[in-house]
Amino acid sequence: MTCPSLLRRPGLRAAADEGRTDVVTGLQHGHHLVGALRTRVRADDARAQFVRYVVVGVVSSALYAVTFIALAGFGDQTANLVGAVASTLLANEMHRRLTFHAGQQVSWLTAQWEGGGLAAIGLVATSLTLAGVHALIGDVGTVGQLALIAAVTGAIGLVRFVALRSWVFTSASHS
Repeated sequence: MTCPSLLRRPGLRAAADEGRTDVVTGLQHGHHLVGALRTRVRADDARAQFVRYVVVGVVSSALYAVTFIALAGFGDQTANLVGAVASTLLANEMHRRLTFHAGQQVSWLTAQWEGGGLAAIGLVATSLTLAGVHALIGDVGTVGQLALIAAVTGAIGLVRFVALRSWVFTSASHS
């Protein structure tokens, strides 16, 4: 039987009138795949955590980029520092709650302190990279700086994932 709401859609109604169920079956299959993907991404194995880690990284990097662009008039080092602090606070909390499902085991302060310490390494690396590019090449523009920071942050992010997973958000270290 075809759902009444599907019969109001012209293309699906024609398929239903012809006795074809492949469109409805396709929709059900798609819904099943989305549900399976959602279940898979919510798992607690390394692969699911890494997918969530990347999503959090994209969200916090977007905050960083907006902050960096908004504060670029104050100098690239100032914009880098404020962007790094704001995005790190957001990322650490999202990692605590979403990526590693450690909201009950790890306090906000612990996540910020330990995760922030790891992020400080990234801040030093991006600051040195920006200073090095300015010394060697000169001004490369905001887009060039953001691309350079993204490359350095991506490399550090891989190391940070392993450290967060094995040190900060491990249940053994906080039980």
